[in-house]
Amino acid sequence: MADTRTVETDTGTPDTDQKSVRVVMLALMVTMMLAMLDNMIVGTAMPTIVGELGGLEHLSWVVTAYTLATAASTPIWGKLGDMYGRKGVFLGSIVIFLLGSAASGMAQDMGQLIAFRAVQGLGAGGLMVGVMAIIGDLVPPRERGRYQGMMAGVMAIAMIGGPLVGGTITDHWGWRWAFYINLPLGVVALGLITVVLHLPKKRSQARIDYLGAALLTVGITAIVLVTTWGGTEYAWSSARIMELAGIGVAALVGFVFWQTRAAEPIVPLHIFRSRNFTLMSLIGFIAGFVMFGATLFLPLYQQSVQGASATNSGLLLLPMLGAMLVTSMVAGRITTSSGRYKVFPIVGGVLMTVGLYLLSTMGTGTSRFTSGIFMAVLGLGMGCLMQITMLVAQNSVEMKDMGVASSSTTLFRTLGSSFGVAIMGALFNSRVEDVMAERAGALGSKVTEQSAQVDAAGLARLPAAAREAYQYAVSDGTHAAFVLGAAVSVIALVAAVFVKEVPLRGAGPKEDGTTGGATTPKVPTVEAV
Repeated sequence: MADTRTVETDTGTPDTDQKSVRVVMLALMVTMMLAMLDNMIVGTAMPTIVGELGGLEHLSWVVTAYTLATAASTPIWGKLGDMYGRKGVFLGSIVIFLLGSAASGMAQDMGQLIAFRAVQGLGAGGLMVGVMAIIGDLVPPRERGRYQGMMAGVMAIAMIGGPLVGGTITDHWGWRWAFYINLPLGVVALGLITVVLHLPKKRSQARIDYLGAALLTVGITAIVLVTTWGGTEYAWSSARIMELAGIGVAALVGFVFWQTRAAEPIVPLHIFRSRNFTLMSLIGFIAGFVMFGATLFLPLYQQSVQGASATNSGLLLLPMLGAMLVTSMVAGRITTSSGRYKVFPIVGGVLMTVGLYLLSTMGTGTSRFTSGIFMAVLGLGMGCLMQITMLVAQNSVEMKDMGVASSSTTLFRTLGSSFGVAIMGALFNSRVEDVMAERAGALGSKVTEQSAQVDAAGLARLPAAAREAYQYAVSDGTHAAFVLGAAVSVIALVAAVFVKEVPLRGAGPKEDGTTGGATTPKVPTVEAV
């Protein structure tokens, strides 16, 4: 068996200067913004891109290639950071992301754009993991809550501002700047992290688990393609989907088997022996399932049924995202001051279930104010869950596994979002098609023949009777999707009940005046500025 020893060397004395930590956090937030904004900006620019490059039949691959590369590389980036040092691996992921962004902006045809988007996604897989793992190294869990509001704020800004920024850039600078805009932000992040952040250097003598990485990549790729293509490109019962599902399951089973024998496994299975880590992975999966399903169907409902403008689609989610931001900040502050956190997953599970049930009651006569209240309830629940899941997961493993813990939690949330969009989308499409056939007959079936989601321009061209039927159909489809979401969120609530409240590392002073919680001999440092 290969020698798996890792040698660490500390490059400086501990320095907890708060100003320096804030500078590092600023760089990390900029990096997180890069990862989260990209797809939303690019999505707005896609019609213009297709108009110039052509290749409409390959349009979906511009997003799919990025998503696949991100999901497949996420756990590998986390493991590399654990083995060879967080800082260098993180900087490498930023560089790859920026190279992919620059190349995507220079693409001359759709094939090149898809290939370069895959490179960009490969780098993006390390961005979010790197941010979370570095925060895990730099800030004790007890103190980490104060930064939760910043992370939630970045998420809210990306979701609200992404479509607006994408539309503005495309209209005034051209679609290529939807990719070039990443470059100055990335250079700022690179400069700040290079100069200010200092983490212990690592030199691993173990070999990378190439077979494990290959099996995991094949498994994740196949599963994501099933959730992406199922019900859209191919019928769920088609041979292609069945083949992909079989390949995905076989690869993941093989991956799990091999991880028990690999000298330096990509995802060491012992981290799942921690009850809290396993429960947080499950809760994170469900949070991703619910959140991305909601962000897909809420704007569609408000545009189709309530007549809202598609131009400001990001603003339609403001009640949910604003409530999520506020709750995340409050939860973080309370966790930091008290060291207690179990209440938040439980309250979050309750509010998330109630919010989804309320959203399922929306009909054609529901006002925007009422739907905004329902969205706010869901946002309050999500705010209690989104960052707490990462905090508890990181607190449940040893420092040497911080990277794989962060990447595994991120991966479960990503897979949850893929399954949520696919399953809720399939249910939504089925209900829309059925209701349209019932209410509008042959015309209704013709309207939804190509897609159950009709854009604003297509909706305006429909006869009044068909338009009214479609509004009822969308209302019925969102009802079905949110009922499913509420049912799934009950699982998160049950899981939260079984969370054991383990003291957070760095959890304040004991009675004798010493610091409580687990500690580590090597303390990451930041250079005073």
